[in-house]
Amino acid sequence: MAYDLDAKNIILAYPMSAGILTVLDIEELRVPAGAAVGITGSSGSGKTSLLAVLAGLERPQYGTIRWSYTDIRALAEAERDRWRRTHVGMVFRDFHLFPGMTALQNVLVAASFDRLFPPFSMKDRARALLTRVDLRGGRQRVETLSRGEMQRVAVARGLLCNPRIVLADEPTANLDRVNGERVTDLLLDLCRESGATLLVASQDAAVLRRLDAVHTLVGGRLVEALEPAVRSC
Repeated sequence: MAYDLDAKNIILAYPMSAGILTVLDIEELRVPAGAAVGITGSSGSGKTSLLAVLAGLERPQYGTIRWSYTDIRALAEAERDRWRRTHVGMVFRDFHLFPGMTALQNVLVAASFDRLFPPFSMKDRARALLTRVDLRGGRQRVETLSRGEMQRVAVARGLLCNPRIVLADEPTANLDRVNGERVTDLLLDLCRESGATLLVASQDAAVLRRLDAVHTLVGGRLVEALEPAVRSC
């Protein structure tokens, strides 16, 4: 079952020598369960920080972040970590893959936090995901892959544990147009098949026009959500 998001009155700020730097000041953000939603804005507008807050990687000073019935801001740090491992799949802009390991081993990293040896069912799912992203077997070391292939490994890893929530930070920023379209296809198709709620931080118009709605961040504040004028299937 997908999770819906209801975040309110979010303040994320850091002390600086010249005063307080407010990174996020979000009055309200709602995302229906199973939706694919974009967060856009110029560099430094707070997109990555917002995803970190919604994933429980950062704890804002104020506000509520309710995924279905769980307010993750109210959880202790260890509880947030457990919640994130169970419910959230992350796809990072810079891949964060481990050199010296194969594509399959990198995908299985997502299942290694709570157990030393992933069960066979998880290995089967990892292989199936790699086949889906055209990296059958996953035996090639990741440092020998192209950037497009690396990002596809990152997508497979983010979806390994069948998360209810998928957060992708600029997933096409380092890719050419063809690979960018391919990664977008994979994210949308796999999230729709599993029913996951997808949030994508991106400045890529080709990605944003395929989403259900797009929110724009300006100086850490959200402006009105817009439905993309053009939707590609």
